[in-house]
Amino acid sequence: MPAKKAADDVNPNAGKAAADKASGKPAVTDAVTKKATAKKATAKKAAPKKPAPKKAVAKKVAAEEAVTDKAAQKDVVGKPVAGKAAVGKAESRTALVRRARRINRELAEIYPYAHPELDFENPFQLVIATVLSAQTTDLRVNQTTPALFAAYPTPEDLAAADPERVEEILRPTGFFRAKTKSVIGLSKALVEEFGGEVPGRLEDLVKLPGVGRKTAFVVLGNAFGRPGITVDTHFQRLVRRWRWTEQTEPDKIEAAVGALFPKSEWTMLSHHVIFHGRRICHARKPACGACPIAPLCPAYGEGETDPEKARKLLKYEKGGFPGQRLNPPQAYLDAGGRPAPPLGAE
Repeated sequence: MPAKKAADDVNPNAGKAAADKASGKPAVTDAVTKKATAKKATAKKAAPKKPAPKKAVAKKVAAEEAVTDKAAQKDVVGKPVAGKAAVGKAESRTALVRRARRINRELAEIYPYAHPELDFENPFQLVIATVLSAQTTDLRVNQTTPALFAAYPTPEDLAAADPERVEEILRPTGFFRAKTKSVIGLSKALVEEFGGEVPGRLEDLVKLPGVGRKTAFVVLGNAFGRPGITVDTHFQRLVRRWRWTEQTEPDKIEAAVGALFPKSEWTMLSHHVIFHGRRICHARKPACGACPIAPLCPAYGEGETDPEKARKLLKYEKGGFPGQRLNPPQAYLDAGGRPAPPLGAE
């Protein structure tokens, strides 16, 4: 076979290229065609885009800055914080249960000495003190009840008391007239319906004047050892911040949170949450930067996040100050807690 024919067989475009060269036309090869196609695609890809509207750009920048700020947040020991974006509405039921139980385990380590912060020696004193704690602090109640129980140690005594004298004793607790009516009425009910003994059943307790489910569960859990969830203002605030529930009514909060934990944990769960609400996760200015459970909290950032400033917000024994009880449990004292001063003390 002639050499020229063999070359044409190897490269079918060779003859056309030679002819083009002879006629003065540029040679067209596969490589050139591919290069031109690639160049055209690159030019098309590099074509300038129309500028985005100013509002859209601003919105995008703000979103990127928010993500950066969130990623930069750290808790007091340097761990990444979960934050609102990480724990949101998409959280599964299983994940919620796990997170809630982990928070309770962490709180149990933070407050191993958690206890009811009302002084009492028997169920009668506890139910009276709990009724008196409405719209005031446990500390104020603890400073007031010694005089009340010294004068009226039994339901029979308080049932027969002079209302004006009781009012004078209870004046420091606020709403003293209404509270006097409640504790005298409660005492009469105990004498007339339960033989002077505080009943140990929920359905009986809630029939007593001034006793609702919250008070009943305080008494059941701490005087009778029967599990119950105490939904006070601290409990309501924290479980909503932690997104354990979106309910706002106490009985619905009680049901929703109770479903996340074994019944045996309900009483101590209440103490843990209430202790945390009083000491760190305050209503007006939570001490987020000093909170040991910050990585698990979707509401991190609602309060002070600077660790030094946050530590100054800590209350009671966490801040080095006295607690609520004049006669606290020994475990509290062993852990460094300080008893509250009596009424009138400097």
